[in-house]
Amino acid sequence: MGAESRGRIAGKVALITGAASGIGKAAAELFAREGAKVAVVDIDERGADEVAQSIRASGGEAIFAHADVANARDVSQMVEVVVAAFGRIDILYNNAGIARLGSVEEVTEEDWDLVIGVNLKGVFLCSKYAIPHMKAGGGGSIINAGSSVSFVGSPHSAPYCASKGGLLLLTKQMALDYAAHNIRVNAICPGVVDTPFAAQVVSASPDPVQARRNSERARPLGRWGKPEEVARAALFLASDESSLATGSALVIDGGYTAQ
Repeated sequence: MGAESRGRIAGKVALITGAASGIGKAAAELFAREGAKVAVVDIDERGADEVAQSIRASGGEAIFAHADVANARDVSQMVEVVVAAFGRIDILYNNAGIARLGSVEEVTEEDWDLVIGVNLKGVFLCSKYAIPHMKAGGGGSIINAGSSVSFVGSPHSAPYCASKGGLLLLTKQMALDYAAHNIRVNAICPGVVDTPFAAQVVSASPDPVQARRNSERARPLGRWGKPEEVARAALFLASDESSLATGSALVIDGGYTAQ
C-alpha cells in the first residue's frame, strides 16, 4: 500500500467508523494506500477485522476496533484503543449510518431512536472523544457523512432525513468551534450509493428491481454512485488539498439535488 513517506495523507492516523463494508471499507482501503494508518471501526467485528487484515496483507497499517457509535462507553474505549495503537488521531471520518423507513406516523419510537442514535449522536460522541487528541496533535480533519437528504426530503424516511439534516448544521457549528484549533470539519453528502446499505433499503420495496431503476432514473447522471467515488471525495477532505475548506458540504449525488 505504499510507504508512509508517500501518499496524500502519508503518516496520518485515520479513524473511520462504519468501515466493515460499503463506503467505509472503500475509504479505509484508499486511505491506507495513500499512506495513512487506519483504525477500522465497526459494530461488525468480523467484517471490520477482515478489512484491517486485508490492509495489512497489502503492506498498510491498520487495526480493528469495535464500537457501537451510539454508546458513549464504547466510543470512549474505542478512541483510547486507537490512540494506544497509533499515538494520535489526525482524521476522523464519521461514516457509520443506518436507515429505517417510515413516515412519522409509521416509524416506531425504537427505530427513530436507533437512527438518530447512530447517525447523529454517533457523530457527536466520536467527535467528542476524538477532538481532544486532535487538539493535542495540532489539528486535523473531521468528515461527517451527510446525504442528499441533508438538503431535500425523501418520502417515508422521517428519521433518516431528520438525522442527516441535523448532521449538516452540526458540521457547520463544529467548524466554528474548532477552527482556532486547526481542526477542519466538513460534510460529505452522497446520493444513493451502491452498497449493502442501499440494497437493504430497496429490498423493502414490493419490487426492488423496479425501485432501483426508478431511483437511478431520478438522477441526471442516470446511475447510483460507487463506494470508491465517495471514498475519493472523502480523501480530498481528509488531505491538505482541502486546507481552506471547513463548515462545507461536498455534494456528490449525480446531480439529484441540482434539480
